[in-house]
Amino acid sequence: MSVRSLRTSAAFLAFLVTATLTALSVPVPAGAVPTEEGRGAAGKEVVLATGFPGKALPPGFRAVEGNWEVRDGRLHGSSAHSGVLSRITFGAHLKNFRMEVTARFESVTDPSRWAALGLDVPADGSVPWSLATVRSGTTAANGLEFARRTAGNTWDVTDTGPAPSAVGTGRDVRLAVEVHGSRARWSVDGREALRTSRVARSADGVEALVVNGATVSFDDLRITALPDRGHLRPPGAPLTVIAHRGASSAAPENTLVADEVGRRGGAEYIENDVQPSKDGVPYVLHDSTVDRTTDGSGAVRELTSAQLDALDAGSWFGPAFAGNRVPTLAAQLGDLRERGGDMLLEIKGRHSRDEVATIVRIIREQRMTDRVFVQSFEPDALRYTRELAPELPLGLLRGTLDADPVAVARELGLTSYNPSDAALGARPGAVAELRDAGVAVMVWTVDSPDRWAALEEAGVDAVITNRPAELVGWNAASRQHRPTAPAVAVTSPAPGARLDRAQVPVAAVQSSGAASTRLTLDGRPVEAGEPLDLTALGAGEHTLRATVTGPGGTATAESAFTLRASRTGLAHLILTSGAADHHVATLTTMLGHGHYRQLARWAEHGRGLPAPRAALIAKEARALAGG
Repeated sequence: MSVRSLRTSAAFLAFLVTATLTALSVPVPAGAVPTEEGRGAAGKEVVLATGFPGKALPPGFRAVEGNWEVRDGRLHGSSAHSGVLSRITFGAHLKNFRMEVTARFESVTDPSRWAALGLDVPADGSVPWSLATVRSGTTAANGLEFARRTAGNTWDVTDTGPAPSAVGTGRDVRLAVEVHGSRARWSVDGREALRTSRVARSADGVEALVVNGATVSFDDLRITALPDRGHLRPPGAPLTVIAHRGASSAAPENTLVADEVGRRGGAEYIENDVQPSKDGVPYVLHDSTVDRTTDGSGAVRELTSAQLDALDAGSWFGPAFAGNRVPTLAAQLGDLRERGGDMLLEIKGRHSRDEVATIVRIIREQRMTDRVFVQSFEPDALRYTRELAPELPLGLLRGTLDADPVAVARELGLTSYNPSDAALGARPGAVAELRDAGVAVMVWTVDSPDRWAALEEAGVDAVITNRPAELVGWNAASRQHRPTAPAVAVTSPAPGARLDRAQVPVAAVQSSGAASTRLTLDGRPVEAGEPLDLTALGAGEHTLRATVTGPGGTATAESAFTLRASRTGLAHLILTSGAADHHVATLTTMLGHGHYRQLARWAEHGRGLPAPRAALIAKEARALAGG
């Protein structure tokens, strides 16, 4: 073959390699489940991942306001002044997800300007939105926020806090928000900084990026769908905070104002009691009579809804709360739906099946089935609930422990077993027995930091308390005094990626709280940050495993990718084989004409090829020929 022909073959193969690598850099279409990106471990699913290649916005991205453009491998969003809320929407409606992106403030009009991850935004960018915002002046008291732009175009800022480090301008930071229903956690550069239980959710909102009074560039955007959290407390996680009858130490119990105080204090659940009026309307009230907590008297079940509606349920607690009413279950659920928070709902006292059916109907009418946890002292109430609404989690309240709590939990189909603190104190080993059986333990009613510490040590999952804000603060202080549990994820090659031998992926991990990292490929050590030589691997699935160790323990993560035969990969094997030019020319000519079997036979005879490479080329060619 002439030198000119050899150059032509090489140029053709170079074109194949370039074209294939370019195609592989195209991001997953917004809102689509990728076939190339794949699925992560434990039910996690990457639904969007892009590094913003090329010059056009990725498919499915919708610039609503402001200037948005892709250049130099980043998405740039600009807002000329604080009155411009530049935003771009993308993705799909997800109940539970993690959204992360690398962001850099390129310029700001002043340090109070911000960027935001849109957690629930209509696809057309109209209000209302739920956002997680970050200011360039990040260490300010409101450097991070969870906020809502209301339907009336006003702001409802639910939670604020400082970031663990300054962002400023010109610096890349990794931002991440993990959302589970109405709860969310804000992290900056791998460090959690702010939590909320008040993300307002819609039925169809998607994800977004928002810029205000700044120019911000974004890279490596990734959205991962997450499974439901469950109710077992992960290692190192804080106690789940449940506000007993709302924040009943600070506001009149079982009222909407007590719910709001508990919500503002950071409680993840509002615990309340429900029982029916004389005319069958479920009301939120603890006692069997209204005497203690209202200006009326008489048994709840002997008073009509009109009589209950007329009662003052706040004055007994303090003059500032005069005029607060006994809420219906429907009103309380509607308030939680609109303003955030989940409900731990106690069915108080004996209820007939029809009375439980009314409660279930109202929960469904209020579209709150995924945010209500039902508990009761009455096993029959739980049996009725399980029969009528098997999707609702159940908890059994106990003043003394059963002889075999695990057996009772299995018989009733419980998600949690909820004993008093005194009952559990007599037999703390029951916690491990229940959790080993997959049953959470929620303890009532505990207001002492000493007991919080003991319950946390015992492995309890949640605490019902009259002092939710204090427990939230205690949780935060406890985290400051113990090592953070390490975390790690394999970021490259991406989980489920399908690669060929022409590619040279870099082994990469993202970790936090780690002092050392060990990375292996199919059990053999590799260095993070080093290119992987795919020419030395067999076809099929391969696994990268990362193990990190730090003061807070050890964590591991795995990512599997598939090495597949392709024309580009075979070309790479030939061109890097070290064979003489005339042998390379012959093989590339066969490849160019698609004569895979002829190419395989040539390689099997070892003509001018090193033996290991000849065998690999032959195997790759036969795979492309269909066996």
